[in-house]
Amino acid sequence: MGEHSIALKEWASTIRALLEGDQFILLRKGGIHEETRHFETRSDSFYLYPAYEHQRRELLKPEVRHYVDDSLRELESPGLLKGQTYLYAWAEVVDDIPITSEQELSRLYEFHMWTANFVEERLRWKSEDPLHVLLLRVYRLNRPLHVPALPEYGGCKSWIDIQELPRPDKDNLTPVIPLTEFAEKARVLRRALRL
Repeated sequence: MGEHSIALKEWASTIRALLEGDQFILLRKGGIHEETRHFETRSDSFYLYPAYEHQRRELLKPEVRHYVDDSLRELESPGLLKGQTYLYAWAEVVDDIPITSEQELSRLYEFHMWTANFVEERLRWKSEDPLHVLLLRVYRLNRPLHVPALPEYGGCKSWIDIQELPRPDKDNLTPVIPLTEFAEKARVLRRALRL
């Protein structure tokens, strides 16, 4: 049996923001078809697999809505092989912070790209479960990978196992945010959350 790697599905527009260093967190509640019905961090490092189905411009703050347009242009690019998905990013989880109140959530507003209404709606959905704030160290793949867009990778689930794909070599990874700058950003975020 060949190697495989785990990937976290995320809006393509969000992955673009992560790769630009405009964001270093993800907010997760879990997909409708999660095996456990709850979000769990299945790995402390993973590929970011772009999803296009649910991203909508009006769910983003006006100044970053271009990320949706950019991702859709990329999807329609003649250079994209039919039936393939390109992977551009690898991420390491530095922290998984549970958020359970709108007060905590409001302190995160400056750290993410989504509208206040959208993230509040995410918090209220499955209200017995916390909203997970994944603090990520993101790396750009110097040589993007293309993988088959298999039917089993579709649907509303967070994690997918990508067959025949090893973990990236260190020489293929460039940190989006240098370590000292990232440590300072993480400190500011934790201070905002009063951790």
